[in-house]
Amino acid sequence: MPRIPETTDAARSTGGPNAADAARAAGLLHEPILDWFEENARDLPWRRPEAGPWGVMVSEFMLQQTPVSRVLPVYEQWTARWPTPAALAAEPPGEAVRAWGRLGYPRRALRLHAAATAITETHGGEVPEDHAALLALPGVGEYTAAAVASFAFGQRHAVMDTNVRRVFARAVTGVEYPANATTAAERRTAHALLPDDEATAARWAAATMELGALVCTARSPQCARCPVLAHCSWRLAGSPPHDGPPRRGQTYAGTDRQVRGKLLAVLREATGPVPQAALDAVWDEPVQRARALDGLVADGLVEPVADGMYRLPLAPAAPR
Repeated sequence: MPRIPETTDAARSTGGPNAADAARAAGLLHEPILDWFEENARDLPWRRPEAGPWGVMVSEFMLQQTPVSRVLPVYEQWTARWPTPAALAAEPPGEAVRAWGRLGYPRRALRLHAAATAITETHGGEVPEDHAALLALPGVGEYTAAAVASFAFGQRHAVMDTNVRRVFARAVTGVEYPANATTAAERRTAHALLPDDEATAARWAAATMELGALVCTARSPQCARCPVLAHCSWRLAGSPPHDGPPRRGQTYAGTDRQVRGKLLAVLREATGPVPQAALDAVWDEPVQRARALDGLVADGLVEPVADGMYRLPLAPAAPR
């Protein structure tokens, strides 16, 4: 049975095989993964034609570090309220923070509002198709620009989220997990694996992401269900355990993140400015509470107003 060329120790140490090996691997991986996706892709609202480029962009902001199950209800409410970038840009950024709810990392809401404003002012209210124009939008990094260009416009880009990187690390490189930060070797591998045809490359990006989300998961990979089990370098090597830096899960209880969330919850539920006393009531430790509130103000998520009152922002935050 054909198999992906063996990954050398030197290749593993640099994050992946050389581009030639990755290109040969593509011949073994493309068809089974694309066929699997055809049969197993989830019916998600941002994948439907009616979502349009704006729906895709909203989903990409929301899905960063957040599971689909938590995103779905917020996405539906958000796109119903703000079906276009102009609709969102017409409201204060604090409304974006309020509607973000408990998705976490609420600065994403401010960034999405800033992107909507730029789209409205610079691109006539239409999400730009050009990758460079997407990358120039506030709050849009390399991953988001590639994802929107690929999923919304069917372009050929290497879309490398955590799920995709993990699939490539195992199937091609032969290691359990990718490096903590994306390496140049990973990028070379991803580009070498891209199908030449634009439409196929866009499907490949979605398929590898779905495979990582549903089968090649971080903690309990469902290897028996994997369409490329027979070619997976990690499995063929005996599933060696991760030997890189320890992978630590993020803690939440007792952290400044938790305090910030509690403070924001009070402000989201209020119809106007909130007194300091109402914020003080949500966390007993005054130093940590003050630090968390100062951080929210510095991030533009909260605005102080007169007489010790606070509110969600009415004006866009100043660039940092």
